[in-house]
Amino acid sequence: MELVVALVSRLLSWLRWSVVPGTCPGGWTWATAACGAVFACLPLAGAVGVAVVRRRTGNAYSLRTVVPFAAVGVVFGAVLPLAAFTAVARLYEQAAAGTVPAGLRSADVASMGNSHCVLPPEIDYLGTPTALLDEVTNTAAPLRLAAYGATLVLPLLSLLVVRVQAVLAFRRGPLWPARLLWLPFAVFAVLSTWLSANTAALLWLGFLPAALVGCVLVRLVGEPGLGVLHPKPEREPPPRVPPPGPARSRTAVQPATAAEPRPMAAEPPTATEPPLMATQRHPPAEPPPDVPAGAGGHRFRRIRRLGHGGFGSVWLAMDDQLGRMVAVKIANTDDEMSVQRTLREARALAAVNHPNCVHVYDVVDDETGLAIVMEYIRGQGLSELVTTGGRLTDVAAARLWTTLAGALAAAHEQGVLHRDIKPSNVIVDGSGAPHLIDFGIARAQGDVTLTSPGTMVGTPDYLAPETAIGTAATPASDAWQLAATVSYALTGEPPRGRRESQMSSLMAAAHAAPCTRLPERSAHRGLLLASLGADPAARPGLAVVQEELQRWLARGHLAATGPVTEQVSR
Repeated sequence: MELVVALVSRLLSWLRWSVVPGTCPGGWTWATAACGAVFACLPLAGAVGVAVVRRRTGNAYSLRTVVPFAAVGVVFGAVLPLAAFTAVARLYEQAAAGTVPAGLRSADVASMGNSHCVLPPEIDYLGTPTALLDEVTNTAAPLRLAAYGATLVLPLLSLLVVRVQAVLAFRRGPLWPARLLWLPFAVFAVLSTWLSANTAALLWLGFLPAALVGCVLVRLVGEPGLGVLHPKPEREPPPRVPPPGPARSRTAVQPATAAEPRPMAAEPPTATEPPLMATQRHPPAEPPPDVPAGAGGHRFRRIRRLGHGGFGSVWLAMDDQLGRMVAVKIANTDDEMSVQRTLREARALAAVNHPNCVHVYDVVDDETGLAIVMEYIRGQGLSELVTTGGRLTDVAAARLWTTLAGALAAAHEQGVLHRDIKPSNVIVDGSGAPHLIDFGIARAQGDVTLTSPGTMVGTPDYLAPETAIGTAATPASDAWQLAATVSYALTGEPPRGRRESQMSSLMAAAHAAPCTRLPERSAHRGLLLASLGADPAARPGLAVVQEELQRWLARGHLAATGPVTEQVSR
């Protein structure tokens, strides 16, 4: 501790000489407050360090990251500040007792006996050993308010500011890691109440404004990029193509000649339904069998798997009869529930005739059940587009919203609800046109035989409040999910922010948590706020949304249709 006292003594002495001599209330008083400002750099350094590290690690929290972050919080938020505050208090107590503290000269101690303005000598009030808590209980009534301010208000405000620094250091991620930084500081603030009252009050008086400035510095560090927060999975080598045999085998796999779609990173397939685009690549060890189609069992040849989930798997296949690529969704089991679900999805897709909705071609028999043969859209998911290229511009977002609103309205006209609209279920093709895919949990309005009451369907981050509590889905809930997807395209985050787990996301949806991650400067913020309201009856309908967006585009002499790939430069 004597080493810390010596270091703090030199700092105080240097700060005292930077004050104009004779300035009220005295050089040592000003130096003590300035010393508090210097000590504010300790938790600030911890927050800045964590923010810098997170630019590389993102939200990958494990023992390798959580333990160092916790150590930074304890050292820079509690141990070092407490040692520094204690050293200043001990220094003045030693000087008041007639001892020359380490790091100071006799002349320095003698100068503490000077008085300025109408105040007593500085050593008389700086060297008092009365603790902050004792000051509150023993101070006369007229001075008790000031004692309360020094004891409670200044430390509490400083704690709030340090908490802001911690939240800024961990922004664009869950909030719980921020506690690793500010909880140790809260312990230090409590322990500081046992220090010398006047000295601690001056230190906190200098600490608070410096900590406020520190919030700006933490923000200037920047936030982790979307590529760090949602890294793309490593690409696996393409499947090995077996050499051609003398005769064509029923299980032969021919390589695809067209460019393969890039895997999506931000939204993995749900456990309920696989998306039509590849979220991961798992080439089979051996060429897979063809999808039987009655007498035409050789018609569809599987090439590779595009995705899989609890419901089944989706394969890229070649239709040898028509010479085109198709996507084939195959159920895992042949029980009646899966059969009905497959037929329901096929009917839902077949009923919708819109250029921006995936089309169904056929339903065929497979060894494990039914398989849906549908349009294969070559492109990339909206989630990957935003992750790799950046957020969409207002113009691109307007075109995305109005185009998909038209596609969704066409589905609603046929009595079909999608119920799982999210960024990974929107595919942008090579021309920049968006397509709504994966009607895996879609159903006709009024069809209640296949989903139990209260069963949650959909992805929690993009789930409307009413469906999160088990209320039947409606066109208004589909419109909410579409607005949430557009908000993601403008910000790179779900509208309610990211949560620690799927369950916490579901609870946030069920409690209609406010949408705090909406775009701040977008021209569509007002329409997003209305479309993401908690009351379904108060939300604008899809027709109103289209009308508003088309009117906004027309004011800028822009077409309502066009590519949605224009992105904000980073």
